[in-house]
Amino acid sequence: MRKQNQKGFSLIELLIVVAIILIIAAIAIPNLMRSRMAANESAAAATVRTLNTTEIAYSTTYPSTGFATLSSLGPGAATCGTPTATAACLVDFTLGCGTSPCTKDAYKYTITINSSGADYVIGAIPIGTTSGGKDFCSIPDAVVRYQLDAAASNTAPTTDSACTGGNYSVL
Repeated sequence: MRKQNQKGFSLIELLIVVAIILIIAAIAIPNLMRSRMAANESAAAATVRTLNTTEIAYSTTYPSTGFATLSSLGPGAATCGTPTATAACLVDFTLGCGTSPCTKDAYKYTITINSSGADYVIGAIPIGTTSGGKDFCSIPDAVVRYQLDAAASNTAPTTDSACTGGNYSVL
């Protein structure tokens, strides 16, 4: 008798292929997560820098008001009408969401204005342990500072001394 040609793959061959794919995934996924966290941290630092620039633009445009909260920097609604001191349209609705903190991508952002209106603290904290490993802050000196999130209380700093001292380092 003649042996017929076998068509397809055997179960062992399929299991070997699946095992190889799982090994490659086990190596690649942690690196992908680290890359995503690094990208989120870079985006958060850039957003804090942008908010510093926006605060300067706001205080120049509305000098009698001083500095602004996130809701005042935003459009005040989903679209921007005529800019005012309470809805300056300097940031999009995502950052100027109206309620603090405002979440953009993987970070929550806050701006705390001191009682005189002559000073502010910008804070950015990750929304979860897999979204970022650093907290960011800045004050009117426009220097972005960071601390490792593990050392933080998962709250953004609200005073100059909390941002410039303690565990925060210059970025």
